[in-house]
Amino acid sequence: MKHSFLLSFPLAIALFFAASLMAEDSAQSKTSAKKQQPFSFVQMCDTQLGMGGYEHDVMTFKLAVKQINSMKPDFVVICGDLVGKANDKTFADFKAIKAGFKIPCHCAAGNHDVGNKPTPESLKRYRETIGKDYYSFENKGYTFVVANTQLWKAPLAGESEKHDAWFKKTLETAKAKNSPAVIVVHYPLFLKEPNEKENYYNIAQPKRQEILDLCEINGVVAFLAGHTHKQITNEYKGIQMVNGETTSRNNDGRPMGFRLWNVDDKQGMRHEFVELEGMPEKEKNPK
Repeated sequence: MKHSFLLSFPLAIALFFAASLMAEDSAQSKTSAKKQQPFSFVQMCDTQLGMGGYEHDVMTFKLAVKQINSMKPDFVVICGDLVGKANDKTFADFKAIKAGFKIPCHCAAGNHDVGNKPTPESLKRYRETIGKDYYSFENKGYTFVVANTQLWKAPLAGESEKHDAWFKKTLETAKAKNSPAVIVVHYPLFLKEPNEKENYYNIAQPKRQEILDLCEINGVVAFLAGHTHKQITNEYKGIQMVNGETTSRNNDGRPMGFRLWNVDDKQGMRHEFVELEGMPEKEKNPK
């Protein structure tokens, strides 16, 4: 009997560890599956109340809220220029319409919201009225990083440094968690080529390359922007870079609307245009 016990003891130990490993693998599989659950979200650009005519832009924003609610995505992001002129009325009107969303709505700050050259005062007003101008949130295993591109375009001492340190740390944290990152901003880094000259619609070098490098090494999968009022799709080292249509005015003649993004483990991230419904024909793209 003693001899039999000694022979079976190593087997029992082996079975115990095998069971433990199987349980661990099962737990990891469940965690991985949970993180990679399919989801969808909407990318809006430049609601910019006043850009296409104030009443027009109020109407189109309301129509977009109603239509997006009916689609039931996980959330919506707005890539900056929430209003045309930042004042009490425009911010109040924007917030009142935004409150109609039945899903979370995450906003990025644009140049019309905090100024072409942001100041401590313009940032304070935005933060007190709209909310944080840079922050991150997670959704089903993905990290969404909402940055303030005005602090890249027109650096502000005491603010840009804090913003950049936060941006780098947030990306590094996402990478450490194996969480694909999606950047949500107002300004695109470039329009056609990564090495193009600076203009009104892009971010200057060397900051542009610095951001591109951070995105590349930290697992960023998409960079969503507005500002151009033109639909632009680029790719940089596996990163989708997309400027979507607006609900205020499109300078390329495209209809009003937004981008619907679908995310899943098999096909990754893919997007499609959704035209705004319910608009009078003459109001579809004001000049």
